[in-house]
Amino acid sequence: MRYPIGVQDFEKLITGQYVYVDKTNLVYEMVQNNVCFLSRPRRFGKSLLISTLEAYFKGKKELFKGLKINELEKEWTEYPVFRIDFAAGDFNNSDELENKIENLLCSWESIYGSKEYRKTLSDRFKGILEDAEEQTGYKAVVLVDEYDKPMLDVLGTEQEQKNRETLKGFYSTFKEADAHIRFVFLTGVTKFSQVSVFSGLNNLKDISMDSRYDAICGITEEELYSYFDESIRKLAEKKKCSADEMKKKLKKQYDGYHFSENIDVDIYNPYSLINAFDSMKTEDYWYESGTPTYLVKLLGGHNVNMQKLISQPYERKYFIDYRADSEDSLAMLYQSGYLTIKGYDEEYNEYLLDFPNDEVRKGFVTLIANDYFKNPEDRPDSWIKNIDRMLKRCDLDGVCDVFTAFLSSIPYEANKDERAKDFETHFSYTFYIIFRLLSCFTTLIEKPNSRGRADVIIETNNDVFIFEFKLDGSVEEALKQIEEKQYAVPYLDDKRKVHKIGVNISSETRTVDGWKVAD
Repeated sequence: MRYPIGVQDFEKLITGQYVYVDKTNLVYEMVQNNVCFLSRPRRFGKSLLISTLEAYFKGKKELFKGLKINELEKEWTEYPVFRIDFAAGDFNNSDELENKIENLLCSWESIYGSKEYRKTLSDRFKGILEDAEEQTGYKAVVLVDEYDKPMLDVLGTEQEQKNRETLKGFYSTFKEADAHIRFVFLTGVTKFSQVSVFSGLNNLKDISMDSRYDAICGITEEELYSYFDESIRKLAEKKKCSADEMKKKLKKQYDGYHFSENIDVDIYNPYSLINAFDSMKTEDYWYESGTPTYLVKLLGGHNVNMQKLISQPYERKYFIDYRADSEDSLAMLYQSGYLTIKGYDEEYNEYLLDFPNDEVRKGFVTLIANDYFKNPEDRPDSWIKNIDRMLKRCDLDGVCDVFTAFLSSIPYEANKDERAKDFETHFSYTFYIIFRLLSCFTTLIEKPNSRGRADVIIETNNDVFIFEFKLDGSVEEALKQIEEKQYAVPYLDDKRKVHKIGVNISSETRTVDGWKVAD
């Protein structure tokens, strides 16, 4: 089986006999609209979708033989297609955007002709669309890949406003030339409605949270088992486990994306899956492919407390509508794929957000941990593995020593940061990050029951560890709270051994001041 790693051209994928997960029935349904926008995280197949649309609208019927759309489409009309790809290019250069658009217009004018009286970018583009219809007899199709990259590349700089105005004038063509356009499709990370470049485009349909198109990018579990059954078995053999065990590992590592209130449909990260099958390793491919520059800028400019972000429900407007100059990180984290929908309350029309899977959680929490702790000599991703191993061995004395040593190693300057003015908040977030980094187990933070919330519960194959932390208190108080709040009651019929751990932290020494285990 050939895996299309780095292949974003539909024709190359089909003629090269790469594995292709057939989404063409959704493509056919989508193109019944006039203007569509789709927001999805990077490396989720947006460029391949654009290429598929290009082949479809150019009437390349032979490429779709055996695919679902071949039974739906009867005419296979060849339209004039105008593809605009902003994925490539460094838009920090002041002239990059205008030069790119100028080159596109010149290439189209070489085909359809030009007029001297058309001076502006939008006038020239509008004229090209008109001439294309006149010469071919068919309305134009415009496909824009990563429409927002010229703004995201320069987020927070003077160049951002210049690029925004350039795009606003260029995209205004879609409204002015509406009579000459058959279909417009735009992809990107940020949602269009709050970005002023589309202020005049009121007929654009956003399908980003339309449940009918949840799976138009990405791979569903049904598709995974149907198209990649042999790949799963081969990977399981390599890892010396059963196919079912490998399915569970793949689900935990790469699944978990939801793009609407329909949380019954899980979406796997396609980039990570095909890389895992190709290399026969379940590594963190999507996260390791790079954190976007705009997100690095955002995180560097604001103290993002993930504990607070994912602990409350939100109406969709708070994470879908994004203004490029906003200081709110929630929408960008969601739209970039670092958070996804994990729950939906229909009565209140509210959503819960969290990390989609282990790959994203481990990578992103490590990123914020390295920034939060500011200790280059002792990165969390190294010592956290020691905690993993110790918990597997049920070595709680060792875990205590690691916690104590690490907390003591955090530079004093970091604790004087404004994030730590309220040390209780700082202390709480420190332990949140530490336990979020644990990857080998089920980690439940502030798990509620009828009497309260347990600070941390870690479940392994053989043990359950219930942690209660106190600040300037005592381990006896912590253990008493575990008993009074009955945090262990849900595990009474569990065959695993339950360990209750009381921990006291001193605000003066800023490390573990007491640690006691009661079995």
